[in-house]
Amino acid sequence: MTYPATLAYLYAQLPMFQRIGKAAYKADLGNTHALMELLGHPEQGLRCVHVAGTNGKGSTSHLLASALQEAGYRVGLHTSPHLKDFRERFRINGTMIPEAEVVRFVEAYRSGFEPIQASFFEWGVALAFWWFRQEQVDIAVIETGMGGRLDSTNVVTPEVSVITNVGWDHMDFLGNTLEAIAGEKAGIIKRGVPAVVGEAEPSIAAVFRRKAETEGAELMLVDQQEPLPYPSALHGEHQERNARTALAALEILAAKGWKLPTDAIREGFAKVITNTGLRGRWEVLDRQPLTIADVAHNVDGLRVVRGMLGRTPHRQLHIVLGMVNDKDLGRVLAELPKEASYYFCKADIPRGLEADVLRTQAATHELHGEVFLSVRAAFEEARAQAASDDLVLVTGSVFVVAEVL
Repeated sequence: MTYPATLAYLYAQLPMFQRIGKAAYKADLGNTHALMELLGHPEQGLRCVHVAGTNGKGSTSHLLASALQEAGYRVGLHTSPHLKDFRERFRINGTMIPEAEVVRFVEAYRSGFEPIQASFFEWGVALAFWWFRQEQVDIAVIETGMGGRLDSTNVVTPEVSVITNVGWDHMDFLGNTLEAIAGEKAGIIKRGVPAVVGEAEPSIAAVFRRKAETEGAELMLVDQQEPLPYPSALHGEHQERNARTALAALEILAAKGWKLPTDAIREGFAKVITNTGLRGRWEVLDRQPLTIADVAHNVDGLRVVRGMLGRTPHRQLHIVLGMVNDKDLGRVLAELPKEASYYFCKADIPRGLEADVLRTQAATHELHGEVFLSVRAAFEEARAQAASDDLVLVTGSVFVVAEVL
């Protein structure tokens, strides 16, 4: 098989949550355990950091990987979803998996995997663990896809479990209260394995404490008021919180014997973008007009974006907005600024929310603008309408951002 043919097989044959939503979600670990068995259990013996959370888990994972890389380790990094290239999900020291390795994996295991009817994400988890074992990484940073307890990545026993925060997202899968959502994310806390929680109000912290006590796991709640000793290349107060969370996890690793000099952490945080290829987090695409892309897509994420807008000088605001069709639209739209001009669009995926539906719902929140037939058309019109001292923001969905990068 060629790489394009292999990729076409993966996209065409396997249910993919990012594209079609709920129909692709597997609410148990049976498939993953079956895949691990077929692969000879690459998850066993994989030294790793396991990262969950509603927001910030991608940034935190990249910060961890970058610091470990600067300390001289061979570091695997598995994240999702990807923006432009499927291989972004699988990196070692920042380098994506070679196309030939993806082909080799699919050819070797396709006949065994097909009867299991594994999803796209389950295939990806299996590929990550297989490749990391092949390449003998020293440590891997593994980001959950959704939740934690039933996430396909939750077959590892990590060095430390990390939960960045708990917010409103994926309620139809994870629960309709923050405590229920926290309970799902707490599912990555393992017996005897230290756990770090980045942000948690008292009722949420209580959920994590109960789980940690049950598992005999040390629990660290990060003090988010502490000064951050190492600035990172990621902008915003929320990224400082992610960096404090990553630093707490690194301190636990150091206590367990991992050699992590302060210079390595400092350099890792400063070079996180170049070391790991992280994109789409308040990413400046152009200066005139100032054009920024951010993958925020839920209530807490867009609340952070609104705060960033308030700290970014500009005259008029133009927002290219597209979302997927399973978000809590009312809550999300309530976080967006009314004074902006909106350019409504739909990402080119089945799960994308129709732009005219988005415009109608937005109008009930006093958000007004025009509908465009594609993300690119909306983006080009926003740029054309913007003066040199205006700000163009692309947000609302990973998939919308992907189409402008």
